[in-house]
Amino acid sequence: MVNGALLVAGTTSDAGKSVVTAGICRWLARRGVRVAPFKAQNMSLNSYVTADGAEIGRAQAVQAQAAGLEPAADMNPILLKPGSDRRSQVVLMGRPVADVDAMEYGALKDLLRTTALEALERLRKQYDVVVCEGAGSPAEINLRRGDIANMGLARAANLPVIVVGDIDRGGVFAAFYGTVGLLDAADQAHVAGFVVNKFRGAKELLEPGLDMIRRLTGREVYGVLPWLDGLWLDVEDSLALDGRQVAVRPPYGRRTLRVAVVRLPRISNFTDVDALAAEPGVVVRFATSAGELDDADLVVLPGSRATVADLAWLRESGLAAALRARTGPVLGICGGFQMLGREIVDDVESGAGRVEGLGLLPVRVTFGADKRLGRPVGSAYGEAVRAYEIHHGVATVEGGEPFLDGCRSANVFGTTWHGALENDGFRRAFLTDVADRAGRAFTPAPDTDFARLREDRLDALGDLIDHHMDTDALLHLIEQGPSPTLPTLPPGAP
Repeated sequence: MVNGALLVAGTTSDAGKSVVTAGICRWLARRGVRVAPFKAQNMSLNSYVTADGAEIGRAQAVQAQAAGLEPAADMNPILLKPGSDRRSQVVLMGRPVADVDAMEYGALKDLLRTTALEALERLRKQYDVVVCEGAGSPAEINLRRGDIANMGLARAANLPVIVVGDIDRGGVFAAFYGTVGLLDAADQAHVAGFVVNKFRGAKELLEPGLDMIRRLTGREVYGVLPWLDGLWLDVEDSLALDGRQVAVRPPYGRRTLRVAVVRLPRISNFTDVDALAAEPGVVVRFATSAGELDDADLVVLPGSRATVADLAWLRESGLAAALRARTGPVLGICGGFQMLGREIVDDVESGAGRVEGLGLLPVRVTFGADKRLGRPVGSAYGEAVRAYEIHHGVATVEGGEPFLDGCRSANVFGTTWHGALENDGFRRAFLTDVADRAGRAFTPAPDTDFARLREDRLDALGDLIDHHMDTDALLHLIEQGPSPTLPTLPPGAP
């Protein structure tokens, strides 16, 4: 297999593009195929730092792991990080280059398109197969002219396309037909077929619909992927939090530990708490009101793309007062750590200047123009910690006890390090300390291996592809592209 490629599109955001892409990468890698993931343009507040200090989407980092690769900037050349409803930071090949609104973004389109296509071409020269993930839906016809992530990419790079639909939401057959039917004829020629995702029930009851969509569209249904519990790791964006349900494993000891994560309006890198939810007996929930913090043994204030704005929201919602009134443990990570300090000086991200923090940590934060990207190492509780950092705000610690790169004061902890909780020894020691401080008779399990758990779930995704898709047809599509005789569906875009 040489220089094959595929674009995984979706009928909607959160249809399952990211997990299907990861599953195909893992399935191919297990067959000995040299495969790499790619997403031309990703809009996400969950990001990761590569070994050489480039910032990319978290989903592409996990897809790289599925392929057995070290993540690289070429896998996600354009990352958009929304700071408000109208403005986003543009991260190009791992480095921030601009903060723009929709109109200003248009002026960058030629540069972004060239950069994306060059990155894809480099990957196609290095690997046997590149599995590309689309963004949103290819049927967002208002955005088609400047599209570089869906059909614009498929046309420019001559990629076959499969469309993933979430049947759990309902309307999947209408979404399949409508997605294709709203594309112009040249775009439709790249769409080879469909994948039904998150199916629950007897497949034979679905067959009449599958047969009809084949007849109506002249396209293959490459598979029906069943609902699989526990695939909540490394979700792409906060939309997935709306329906997120995490099964709690029975506790190792007598009691559970309750964790409330504040769901900030511009929450970022909320994947930091995935390792907590993986622990037996740890119950993680997302909170938007003060009352939801009352019975929590630990409150986590996570990262934010708009630190000052989210701090104002904490005050408006009553959560700031609830945090200040807490006597139990609080953990602030990155933006959350900054909010817990005495003062923030921000002339960069919000332009708000000097802003009073929550005053729970002896820290002053100054935002700098240059973003700090790195993969720091350190230790806490006598345990080694490897992490990554992504922030404009620089914290000056004026007291307290050292805690990773930040500090602890009484029961409040703060750090700029993302991913620290994925270190098993540190996580167990931290949770033991938290339980003691909260007066909770909770004992962490001694054998939870988070890295192994993520590998197991990537294997589960590979198994989904292997067992529930027509893999022979999928391989043929990757190698040969779509049939040249695919019909054009009405109405078709003009």
